[in-house]
Amino acid sequence: MTTRPWIVDDDLWALIEPLLPPWPEKAPGPRPVPDRQCLQGILYVLHNDIASQLLPLELGFGSGQTCWRRLERWQQAGVFDRLHRILLSRLHAAGELDWSRACVDGSHVRAKKGGADTGPSPVDRRKPGSKHHLICDGRGTPLRVITIAANVNDVPQTLALVDGVPPVAGRRGRPRRRPEALLGDKGYDSNPNRRELRKRRILPVISRKGSPNIKGLGKLRYVVEQTFALLHQFKRLAVRWERRTELHDAFVSLACSLICWRRLKRANS
Repeated sequence: MTTRPWIVDDDLWALIEPLLPPWPEKAPGPRPVPDRQCLQGILYVLHNDIASQLLPLELGFGSGQTCWRRLERWQQAGVFDRLHRILLSRLHAAGELDWSRACVDGSHVRAKKGGADTGPSPVDRRKPGSKHHLICDGRGTPLRVITIAANVNDVPQTLALVDGVPPVAGRRGRPRRRPEALLGDKGYDSNPNRRELRKRRILPVISRKGSPNIKGLGKLRYVVEQTFALLHQFKRLAVRWERRTELHDAFVSLACSLICWRRLKRANS
């Protein structure tokens, strides 16, 4: 039997539904497509990377425009970021987050239609591209992803990623948002950043340019490459089609949430 990964199960829908902004009671026009069906249409695009106008109408998703308007509305309301934070909190409560270290890295994606936060890619013959910068915990759970132009320096993204980690509740005491150590390759080599990380009580473990790599660092950092592989299994993220960064980031946040959801289900099974 073939799997249908775009189907939203009841447990996940119970988390998402309260986060969705209410539909206006006196909205003009025909009765809107149910939110759950629109979400499944969005997930269908995320998994299969098809043009929105090619969504199969027989599956009840509504038109591509319907799903796109709903995606934009939900992103403006911060639905997917809030969902990601809730799932991180549940993983934290279950003891499934490793705060002893976090890893940062970046991955280039081609931007087929250009748009905001794109630039000539230094690794793709200067074709328009973007770069995903990711910070994950010691087990590879995505904590934060940001999208920048492909030709922007990696160094300034270090603190943006660290400071962008949301406060994660789930256990007694203050919400957690700082790892004990941050691991990075030579692309993130910066003495000012090391000082800033130490001010945040984070130990920087970042290789220096012109020096051998820190021994054993690669064995600890493999989880971030693994997380990128999981993200790019969502075909919509392997190539960027959205000209507007906020719509692309909506897909990224949704993918991070789905990775966390799968890990939570596995932990509870």
